[in-house]
Amino acid sequence: MNLILASTSKYRAELLDRLGYRFETCKPLIDEDLLKQELNRKKVTPLELAEILSHEKGKSILKLRPDAVIVSGDQLVNFNGQILGKPQTIDGAIKMLSQMQGKTHELITATTLIINSKIIHHNNIAKMTMKSLSAAELKSYVELDNPLDCAGSIKIEKHGIILFEKIECDDFSAIQGLPLMWLSNTLQRNGYELFKK
Repeated sequence: MNLILASTSKYRAELLDRLGYRFETCKPLIDEDLLKQELNRKKVTPLELAEILSHEKGKSILKLRPDAVIVSGDQLVNFNGQILGKPQTIDGAIKMLSQMQGKTHELITATTLIINSKIIHHNNIAKMTMKSLSAAELKSYVELDNPLDCAGSIKIEKHGIILFEKIECDDFSAIQGLPLMWLSNTLQRNGYELFKK
């Protein structure tokens, strides 16, 4: 299998490596910021935005590598209809976390798998309830994990897990960036033997 991860995310690469396949990574050939602006003008829902971005990332690689099996994805936080992406700055991260503390938000993980030019898509929505935390605790967390490249400012695979009272999710790996149970099941159903390098 010629497997390509259409992502430069080290977190997604670490997850995909758990399936046991050899794969290469490719940066998606889309202007993500421009596409987001266009979709926001059309007032798409957070779920639609994640789906479209995931599709377009995969399809951009398909044009160059039509023979490959391509995995792509997008992740964002839906907080009462407001989309929270990657904070980029420490102040931005603290502000995001302050908004969400003591409340429940949705973490949307959209994943696209392209096999023989056929697009198969999956959405995983985790309901995540944050603890109430002091300003000092939030600042300490951001300094500890530096989650500036994580949707909603949460690095769940590090110390971010202790920010939560409750997480409801079908596949915990989806919270980290890729739903490995769905992905492995779908590849297996399409004839790909698991753990084969």
